[in-house]
Amino acid sequence: MPVTILVGAQWGDEGKGRVVDWLARDSDIVARYAGGDNAGHSVTLGDTLYKLHLIPSGILNEGVVCILGHGMVINPKKLLDELKYLADRGIHITPDRLLISERAHIITPAHIALDGASEDALAGDSIGTTRRGIGPAYTDKVRRSGIQAHAMCDIEGFADQIHKQVAATNQVLENIYHRTPLDAQAIAAEYVEYARQIQPFITNTVAYLHRALQDGQRILCEGAQGTLLDVDLGHYPFVTSSSPAAAGALTGLGFGPTVVNRVVG
Repeated sequence: MPVTILVGAQWGDEGKGRVVDWLARDSDIVARYAGGDNAGHSVTLGDTLYKLHLIPSGILNEGVVCILGHGMVINPKKLLDELKYLADRGIHITPDRLLISERAHIITPAHIALDGASEDALAGDSIGTTRRGIGPAYTDKVRRSGIQAHAMCDIEGFADQIHKQVAATNQVLENIYHRTPLDAQAIAAEYVEYARQIQPFITNTVAYLHRALQDGQRILCEGAQGTLLDVDLGHYPFVTSSSPAAAGALTGLGFGPTVVNRVVG
């Protein structure tokens, strides 16, 4: 049973990044299973402080493969910014070290605009989100209107999906929140460029993880936020939109409980 799940036992900010870095030294794979760039893990390596929001902290350990699982929602711009952030510090990430689930959902400017508009409309009763589009992206996922990462492998089709989503969101922004509409054409063009760069990292991570388990590789599941922010177990409605508790690793990465050796929280 070679799987360890690391969770936050409170509301996040428990220092998980440092613990992941420690546990990753004895792991072959480190995988994020929920959330998006609303997470923030800090790790000090030598004299350098690294701050990561999407890429697992285990990436700082040479030879460790990192995975962004299908339970995540991913902002492509933030991901590319983070890859550049690491490259500028001498850590160049290639597709053999970072795998993105083909089923992970994509955050767009439409989600970010909706997140901000909704929070502003709630005023004093706001949830207190990070306004990074996490909740609206999960909303689209659940109502089966989201855009999965594999769509990036078909550039024309992906551009059409982005344009359609932004155009639909503009109806809500203008008619309900009385906000200025987004430029759907410009956003589609922008996201096409992101897709070209991210394509090589996209793969079937469920199959990859199951092959790794069959080979006896050690997998560390990196949680984000904390159990008390879990959409089911937390202080609802002041919660995140995913399942950062231990069970979220199973659904967010695609394996059963029998392979789990320990849960660290």
